[in-house]
Amino acid sequence: MAEVQAVKSKDTISLISHLLEMRFSKQMSIVWQLGINLGLRISDLLSVKFTDIQEDRLILIESKTKKQASIILNDKVLSLINQLKEQHPNHQYIFQSYRSRTTKNKPPRPLSRRAVGNAFEQVGQEIKMALGTHSMRKTRGYHLYQDTKDIGRVMKMLRHSSAEQTLKYIGITQEDIDTDFKRLVL
Repeated sequence: MAEVQAVKSKDTISLISHLLEMRFSKQMSIVWQLGINLGLRISDLLSVKFTDIQEDRLILIESKTKKQASIILNDKVLSLINQLKEQHPNHQYIFQSYRSRTTKNKPPRPLSRRAVGNAFEQVGQEIKMALGTHSMRKTRGYHLYQDTKDIGRVMKMLRHSSAEQTLKYIGITQEDIDTDFKRLVL
């Protein structure tokens, strides 16, 4: 699997959302939007059920780390989740597969990681960027770091254990550090 990137331009973030909706579906666009805002791994994002939302907070156990994540939901996320609930009042999963409706006597399932990954990869090829499901989490971390310059805060949000791992993960390069040294004159 190729290494995917954080999306560093906010205009590109919007473009990706638009292309996902045009080329695939509104649901795929919302996966992108919620994924960037929540910073979850794709397996955790796709497994979120409406019952995991408690008022303005998402509470879940991460599948990889088995740690509890308690994430406050911003207004955009709450609005998107409320729209989904209104449009699909009988769905269990926020990103429930529409195909599961046609399968009788089987429990509902979320969208597959593969379907989301394929959509992201195709849009990435269109905009000439290494884009994948991990791009959402990396993008969230990158923009939090750019906003705060607080690597500890980014580590905590991503639930990482080292600053080096986090900097590499969000795509901060030696070139970025060199630029910071040139720009910050005291």
